[in-house]
Amino acid sequence: MESNRQKKIATVLQTDLVDVLQGAATRGGLYGVIISVSKVNVTVDLSIAKVYLSIFPNNKSKDLIEGIRANAHLIKHELAQRTRNQLRRMPDLEFFIDDSLEYIEQIEKSLKGRNNPIENPDLLDKRKKS
Repeated sequence: MESNRQKKIATVLQTDLVDVLQGAATRGGLYGVIISVSKVNVTVDLSIAKVYLSIFPNNKSKDLIEGIRANAHLIKHELAQRTRNQLRRMPDLEFFIDDSLEYIEQIEKSLKGRNNPIENPDLLDKRKKS
């Protein structure tokens, strides 16, 4: 269970990360790409923040997540500048793609179509837990 401190830090990071990432995408010429931070989990020792991103359109998510991971140190620095009055120490950032909406959509399509995963469970990909 998360402590109040973990929740507060996660909320602060989530709010500022949206601005940082969407601003970087726009500056990078990626118009029409929406990056939303669906969830932030901070470890008990407050040293690592796991950031789950939802990227639309989905076909750009792999390239974008690689770029975001490669620039994690710059993102961390910009966040530290924004939150210096709120956080003493900025946690390291780990980025993951939140595929839950895509997964739900796939289930709904399967249920509506002739490919019913209840009758044939092999139709749905096994989900990886990260």
